[in-house]
Amino acid sequence: MILRQFLHADPTAASYLLGCVGKGAGVVVDPLFPIEPYLDTAAAAGTPIRVVIDTHLHADHRSAGRALAEAAGAEYALHASANVGYACRRLADGERIELGNVVLDVLHTPGHTPEHLCLLVTDRTRADEPWCLLGGHTLMVGDVGRTELAADAATGARDLFASLVRLKALPDHVEVLPGALAGSVCGRGLSGKPGSTIGFERRHNAALQIDDPDTFVAFMLQNIPPAPPQAVELRAWNAGTPPKRAA
Repeated sequence: MILRQFLHADPTAASYLLGCVGKGAGVVVDPLFPIEPYLDTAAAAGTPIRVVIDTHLHADHRSAGRALAEAAGAEYALHASANVGYACRRLADGERIELGNVVLDVLHTPGHTPEHLCLLVTDRTRADEPWCLLGGHTLMVGDVGRTELAADAATGARDLFASLVRLKALPDHVEVLPGALAGSVCGRGLSGKPGSTIGFERRHNAALQIDDPDTFVAFMLQNIPPAPPQAVELRAWNAGTPPKRAA
């Protein structure tokens, strides 16, 4: 399996290229502009990009997902619940994406946004059990995603609580590869470390210590940081439905 992490500073975010070199099949998750680094890395690794996935409709930047998919001749994919104004592959909870010996299992994890998904990654050349989780902005290192950018904050928090219950049930050894790090406005206590494990986060991530949904909602409603600039416009652009400008 090839796995390359791309760390970005504006905004502070992480994206990923992974796939099976032997079968020549790759996927890019949460790409930012410019798209050339993904194309160049995939070409150098001999892993053509077959699918480009956004974990959700981002509110802090313009996604490069559709542009990268077009340039690579790949499919662009979102969770089936995403309300978008263009055709794309609609991923369902429990769907399996097979890239040679690398398998991605789609987990619908609403909360940060209603359409958010995570990807559970298995490399069948190593084992038949999951190796890592691409947590997007649901589960990150040291924190979880804010819940008011695409829904009522309390409603989003209740959805996020249920999503985290599901992720906390994963084995301790599963690595957590986040979509954002310290400096991102999508969390409040994010670490700058670009990876962790389910076991470590279960023990030391404050949000994962809470077992009562009402207590969790109250926790998530505290100290909400200012929204990203132009959050509404950016989500609309990423959905292909930019707001009409006044005449």
